[in-house]
Amino acid sequence: MFVGEYFRTLDKKGRIFIPSDYRDELIKGGIIAKGYDNVCLFLFSINEWNKLIEVIQSGNHFKIDKFRFERWFFSSANKINVDPQGRINIPSELIKHAKLDREVALVGVSNRIEIWDKELWESYYKEAEAKFLSEGSAIKELGF
Repeated sequence: MFVGEYFRTLDKKGRIFIPSDYRDELIKGGIIAKGYDNVCLFLFSINEWNKLIEVIQSGNHFKIDKFRFERWFFSSANKINVDPQGRINIPSELIKHAKLDREVALVGVSNRIEIWDKELWESYYKEAEAKFLSEGSAIKELGF
């Protein structure tokens, strides 16, 4: 399971250091792909990627949007390996997609790591925090 947030620097070759807390789950490699909401990247361990494929494939196979989603999502996916120094290399097209600048945030979100531009993440987090802490209304809506 991935939890917590870490701030890292993206080097000129598109590499970032993976926190040691995350490396154990990525020891066999991983898959990096576009995030669903166009602001971040998703990084899955191989085990979690395989679970995600099962969920996606279990859906209605005759829906045009399902085909469209699969083509969009899986075509952006790339295999990654953690190098001996603890880094991964992010493909340039994914860096552009997520608008990653030099400073990035790695955010553990249960079954995946999300990779955000640091400024975008901080802005998103502040909005989410304000929503969920305003009299607890949003949290109550979620049933907590």
